[in-house]
Amino acid sequence: MQIILLEKVLNVGQLGEVVKVKDGYARNFLIPQGKARRATATAMAEFEARRAELEAAQAGKLAAAQGVAEKMTGLQLTHASKAGVDGRLFGSVTNSDIAEALKTQGFEVSKSQIKIVDGNIKAIGEYAVQVALFTDVAADITLLVTPAI
Repeated sequence: MQIILLEKVLNVGQLGEVVKVKDGYARNFLIPQGKARRATATAMAEFEARRAELEAAQAGKLAAAQGVAEKMTGLQLTHASKAGVDGRLFGSVTNSDIAEALKTQGFEVSKSQIKIVDGNIKAIGEYAVQVALFTDVAADITLLVTPAI
């Protein structure tokens, strides 16, 4: 399906590009989230009329994400979790646990923006976590998992 991108999409294209993607990806993800429109003649004309507005909105989002990334980079979070004597956790620390910890620090992020670099967190220790704030903006933070007392 031919679509026109209304914002930059990772591994697909830049704002304003007309690209061909699989039908399901366009119908089920890009179009419902407002990231793209079908590339029809009327859609192309509407996009050209709104191009400056969309570019300004994207620049604003990028600047805001870079500001948050500067504040967040190098942050060290501490998360207490139940653990056994050998240091293994009863369960694991998930992306939503990290999102909640960031929310208490004053950062609004969703669990889908968080990527645990080392894979699953199932033991006490220090872990690298990456928070994707925008398409090209990510902040690296450290998560210290401690046993709950």
